[in-house]
Amino acid sequence: MKVCRSLAVGFAAAFVAATPFDLRAEVVRIEITSREPANQRSVGTVGEFEILRGKIYGELDPADPHNTLIQDIALAPRNERGKVEYIATFTLAKPVDLTKAARVLLYQVVNRGNGQVTIGPEGYISLISGWQGDVVPTPNNQTIVVPVAKARDGRAVTGPVVARFIDVPNGASTAPIRLASMGTPQPYLPADLSEHGAVMTMYTSESRSGAQQGRQTVARSDWAFANCETVPFPGTPDPTRVCLREGFRADRAYQLVYTAKDPLVLGVGLAATRDVVSFFRYADRDRSGTPNPVAGAIDRTVSIGDSQSGNFIRTFIHLGFNQDESNRIVWDGAFPRIAARQTPMNLRFALPGGAAGLFEPGSDGIVWWGQHQDRIRGLKKASLLDRCTATNTCPKIVEAFGSAEFWGLRLSPDLIGTDAKADVPLPDNVRRYYYPGTTHGGGRGGFRAEAGEPASFGGAPCELPQNPNPEADTTRALTRALVEWVTRGTAPPASRYPTLANGDLVQATREAMGLPEIPGLTFNDQILNPVLDYDFGPSFNAADVSGVMRTVPPRVRRVLPTYVPRVNRDGNETSGVASVLYQAPLGTYLGWNVIRSGFFAGQGCGFSGGYLPFARTKAERLEKNDPRLSLEERYGTQEGYVCVVKRATEQAVSDRFLLPEDAQRLIGEAEASKVLAAIAESTEENVTTGRALCASGSQSAFAAPPRRPSRYAPQSIAEQEDPWPPNRLFNKQRE
Repeated sequence: MKVCRSLAVGFAAAFVAATPFDLRAEVVRIEITSREPANQRSVGTVGEFEILRGKIYGELDPADPHNTLIQDIALAPRNERGKVEYIATFTLAKPVDLTKAARVLLYQVVNRGNGQVTIGPEGYISLISGWQGDVVPTPNNQTIVVPVAKARDGRAVTGPVVARFIDVPNGASTAPIRLASMGTPQPYLPADLSEHGAVMTMYTSESRSGAQQGRQTVARSDWAFANCETVPFPGTPDPTRVCLREGFRADRAYQLVYTAKDPLVLGVGLAATRDVVSFFRYADRDRSGTPNPVAGAIDRTVSIGDSQSGNFIRTFIHLGFNQDESNRIVWDGAFPRIAARQTPMNLRFALPGGAAGLFEPGSDGIVWWGQHQDRIRGLKKASLLDRCTATNTCPKIVEAFGSAEFWGLRLSPDLIGTDAKADVPLPDNVRRYYYPGTTHGGGRGGFRAEAGEPASFGGAPCELPQNPNPEADTTRALTRALVEWVTRGTAPPASRYPTLANGDLVQATREAMGLPEIPGLTFNDQILNPVLDYDFGPSFNAADVSGVMRTVPPRVRRVLPTYVPRVNRDGNETSGVASVLYQAPLGTYLGWNVIRSGFFAGQGCGFSGGYLPFARTKAERLEKNDPRLSLEERYGTQEGYVCVVKRATEQAVSDRFLLPEDAQRLIGEAEASKVLAAIAESTEENVTTGRALCASGSQSAFAAPPRRPSRYAPQSIAEQEDPWPPNRLFNKQRE
């Protein structure tokens, strides 16, 4: 906070020097602080790239209808022109020779300030900029300075906030005030360090639905806003820490509700992103005459963002910011990836750095692209695209997500609503793709039969090893497909994702999923992070995730139905766009994991996925009582395995889910992997199996038949053992 305020002083001084005039362009001044060659001095036929870094000085008219939706913009300080100011950092990568650029601006939304521009043979102009106003600046991240809301009489704006302390080292006297789900520092300081109404509670256990057991209130005289690391209780007053007289207990969790002051007007980051992208796309120069370094070189813009950044894209479009103040479209295409929610940033005392943790908003309102009425939460029929549809500024959209988003990030309502009764239809301008069996963001890839390092999330150790199943290869192909859709009108592949209509989505129980009993696989009903219906009070606009949260922490009205994809007899999911590794599986790839130790032991390990490798031989499988076929039973020989990989790559390239250059790399990696090297390949049975897999038109053993949901008749033994035709599970076209 001190850093942000010091920047604000320099910010005001910079605006005094800006030249005022009456044009509607909202970028007052662009300041390029550095210009240097990219590390890749020459890229394909595009040639050399250069990287520009700098700052954008902008201002917003709080009375303009394009901006009035921003929470508390009416309470933001104004300059002498009656405008609200901001400063955003940016980094731009472009070909030195702009005539060789692809005329496409790729805007990559940074995640908690972190991100890099892309330099590639496609010749895209790549841009990143700051949008999250509570991010503390560092030499390498992207930030934005936004105003602090003040009451009209100049007094501080105050309101309730909640902080949570979990897995604090046993006996520690002091803990920082953080947002528990991601360890993000709480940026909102107490209005009064001696506040008598602040309440700290501790409890012995907590369910995923927020039920707290053994709850006790800690006497106000036994804790303080202070640091007791060097001075005994009550310590040295400190608005960023809490000191506990008796010290924290590792077997307890603690929750603090206090009155904070000076909320940041974080919604300004939405408008700033709109104006920054619009400037580089449309403007010749800024108000003071500094030229736009890519003026005239951009015909189309495409945004891409992962996780929190993908949520930002969804919120940006939903709240109408894809229309600039001159009513032009900002992004022609958008790729929100591994994103399930809205970003909770257009709120008073917003904390957009969270990640679907308990009591955090983001899944409360409209999260679906098609028209759907949320009767359970009392919301009218609506869509994320309503505002851009009204102004004819909707982008073409590709979205992709994986298993971890169902288990950890509350994705279910995006597809089937809050009642889970029917699939929400997709509009014509949206394509949806599912990465089956992936951890959040995808794994490292490669063809390794053995398990890797244990997974972890937010410092919590998980029980199962890291899931290596990748998403990156599919993502590259989908990105290219989106650009071709935007620039040439070439439609992407048809959507592929799990649906209720096809029986792909079921309740998160072992029986409904068809999850087999695999040695070493722990499963319980506390793994899923369910969708909760929160009551934040009457000033909270749930549909837009905007407004003021007055009931903090929120009241949990109910747990909503939350479905997950079903699996086959290997424990692997059966729908979507499978990676090549997933089509030539070496084990069971899970979108969930289990916390091994600590206060939440036995619950879901954030959104980190797990991996359980297959046995190498039939003898090893039988010894472990593993129901899954071994590697030698599946593939026979190394040659047989490589043939399965080749067939999967050929089909994926044909379906436009894999780039040819990535296909060649994957085949080379499979040939070098030697995943069956330790198996006696010379046995007649193994050789026969391998040859059968390599025979033209033969059936593939890449995936086991799916276990049907319990409402269907059980499969016969013959059905379970029969191999499926190549790619049958993953190549059904689904709109």
